[in-house]
Amino acid sequence: MTELSDYTSFRVGGTAKKFIEVSTEAEIIAAIESAGDGPLLIMGAGTNILVSDEGFKGTVIRISNNDLESEVDACSGATLKIGAGEDWDDFVATTISRGFAGLETLSGIPGTVGAAPIQNIGAYGHEASEFITRVRTYDRKEKKLTTFTNSECGFSYRTSRFKTEKDRYVILDVSFQLRIGEESAPIIYAELAEALGIKVGEKALVKKTREVTLALREKKGMLLNKSDHDSWSAGSFFTNPIIDANVAEKLPASAPRWPQANGRVKTSAAWLMENAGVHKGDSIQGARISTKHVLALTNSGNATASDITALAREAQKKVKEAFGITLEPEVNLIGLSLL
Repeated sequence: MTELSDYTSFRVGGTAKKFIEVSTEAEIIAAIESAGDGPLLIMGAGTNILVSDEGFKGTVIRISNNDLESEVDACSGATLKIGAGEDWDDFVATTISRGFAGLETLSGIPGTVGAAPIQNIGAYGHEASEFITRVRTYDRKEKKLTTFTNSECGFSYRTSRFKTEKDRYVILDVSFQLRIGEESAPIIYAELAEALGIKVGEKALVKKTREVTLALREKKGMLLNKSDHDSWSAGSFFTNPIIDANVAEKLPASAPRWPQANGRVKTSAAWLMENAGVHKGDSIQGARISTKHVLALTNSGNATASDITALAREAQKKVKEAFGITLEPEVNLIGLSLL
């Protein structure tokens, strides 16, 4: 049987009862149908999952399809359709090398293109949903191909219909609409603007923005590096909480606050953790809070999934006790729970 620890960025996880690697659409659909109604886990790069030490008792399908189709118009820009199995950052690098703008602030996010719409990945003020036009899927319930337009995907902060309707849709390919140009959109994230040496709201060269974004992620231990245990993680373990305005008012004045269109307020999970007594380098057995960024939980070399889960629970508990806010995992827990 296949050890799932060999296929995840945490380097933990037990065995899979059945493990299939597929690289074409026909193979993906055949593998899904062969699994029937049994437990099914779709994997790409394994960078946003934490699999239990007991493994997965159903079928694991690892997708690596990465065909790219493009249509470029000098006025309307570029429409790109890419297979779900393509490495996300390789895709971003390709778009920039071809003179397209839009995805530069999403550089360095680990995972595959197929995972991007599920989580609605984002960084430095932008999200994948800003650029996605269509998502083509295989509907396990109806046993047919189904394509969703952007408005049908149910995108919001770190979620989508593909996440809320869990296990129903398997993403086959994703289409993006990008601008042609050498300059980024206005940089709206203060940390990135400062690193670029510009003011918030100003533009920068796309290639420079990518370089600086990657440097910032590396500094925080958010770029995967096989030789650096401080990056053996799934990136940010928790999402930034979106809370009611009255809850936000009770937070200390120094707590970050980002008002949302619906009247609620987003705050920083990292700030909450640091101010609740969670420290960089804290550990439980082989699991450790990154020494570079408190939001990254890591495998220091000999962690188990249980160790990482225990560390996450401890951080969650401290934030709840200090601020009355329950942190929600961004990482997909397989056979595990923080409750």
